[in-house]
Amino acid sequence: MKAAIIGGTGYSALELIRIINNHPYLQLGPIISSSNAGIGFSDIFPHTAGVINQEMTSFNADSICKEAEIVFTAVPSGISKTLIPQLAENGARCIDLSGDLRLKSPETYEKWYNHSPADEQTISQAVYGLSEIYQEKIKSSNIIANPGCYPTASLLGLLPVIKSGLADLKSIIIDAKSGVSGAGRGVSLGTHFSEVNENMKAYKLGTHQHIPEIEQILSFEADEPVMVTFTAHLAPMTRGILATIYVNLSQSVKVDEIQEIYQEFYAGHPFVRIRPVGNFPATKEVAGSNYCDIGLYVDERTQRLTIVSAIDNLMKGAAGQAIQNANLMNGWDVRAGLEDIPHYL
Repeated sequence: MKAAIIGGTGYSALELIRIINNHPYLQLGPIISSSNAGIGFSDIFPHTAGVINQEMTSFNADSICKEAEIVFTAVPSGISKTLIPQLAENGARCIDLSGDLRLKSPETYEKWYNHSPADEQTISQAVYGLSEIYQEKIKSSNIIANPGCYPTASLLGLLPVIKSGLADLKSIIIDAKSGVSGAGRGVSLGTHFSEVNENMKAYKLGTHQHIPEIEQILSFEADEPVMVTFTAHLAPMTRGILATIYVNLSQSVKVDEIQEIYQEFYAGHPFVRIRPVGNFPATKEVAGSNYCDIGLYVDERTQRLTIVSAIDNLMKGAAGQAIQNANLMNGWDVRAGLEDIPHYL
């Protein structure tokens, strides 16, 4: 099956191309980059020379859908909402890596993203693509809203204890660190080497666009409104997210009991790995992979659960999960194209 990629020069697109190149059922179709149309992909990315031998093209929904059956939109928020209706009308199945279709409330999207929202029909058709949680809906959908990187790490870490009924829903604090690639390839002072190297800083306190996404899913799964305290930090590394999550427990529970809840919740889901008690993940241990590694600790003195969730922001937080969703949509083995061991070094 041929797959087109729109926004072909971003980091997520690079990862999509790398995965598709070795995927047993997908073949790379057109790469769309309107600002680089007519330029060879390997001219911009010489490391792909001899492997990716094609020129990038401009967006044209008709021609894209004649060449490809599935389309990944790896573009900044505010763009996908105009592209996906055209692609869907032409029969393409779409996986959107931007934030345009994640929020079900148009008003909430406009408030947090400062863009006008997608049309309500497209929003209503889009299934939130958190692969382990909504796999049955994903299988029957033609439009997938691929989750954000911070929400992926946070939600996979939180949902087992939320669904168990053991969490105090008013106590959730998410402290998350991300590598600089999460900011994309655009040049800015905030991602300048001299600003990031040997430095750590919090950003977008109380205004990060992933806050309503996390709260939307937690509220839906808890069947009541949930608000969280979320703080994002920029870490001096290229890729990875480490989310340290704190939640008070509603009753006295030991860590072995929590461990059992998580292992049962993710049984049969190969990309979520629950660490043994007393063992906690690091970003290097998931780098370049589609894994989410989770470690758990219960402070019996305070009855507070600490969840440590690690992902690669460009893989499980973007391209890897997008391919996992493509596998689900097509009835393929969910591991297809995604079984690489993490890079570590």
